[in-house]
Amino acid sequence: MSEALFARAADGRHESRSAGTRPAEQLHAAVVEAMREVGIDLSQKRPAPLTDDLARWADVVVTMGCGDECPFIPGKTYVDWDLRDPAGKPLDQVRALRVDIDHRVKQLAHDLDARQTAASTSAADG
Repeated sequence: MSEALFARAADGRHESRSAGTRPAEQLHAAVVEAMREVGIDLSQKRPAPLTDDLARWADVVVTMGCGDECPFIPGKTYVDWDLRDPAGKPLDQVRALRVDIDHRVKQLAHDLDARQTAASTSAADG
């Protein structure tokens, strides 16, 4: 959910990848349905493992409670979001999680935009 919602919020200005420390074999049906309700089709997406290479690729690594299982790459910005796993949750709880994630990714996209603007301004002044 987070990758798809971030892609929509960032509208091409930033990229994201989604992965887990212990990914399921497939997305949970309630997740696919909750996202379909907001016009996002995840029916062909498959969970991916979080690797050191993927963490190195990112400027900001957003974790969701993986603790010591998450790769740590020095110099990366880490943000931890305390979110419930949608596994086994009914659709109404997955919808609430979707709304929470949507708010968070919109704020993240805004923060990244501001960081990019500040860096551009600093480079132009420099």
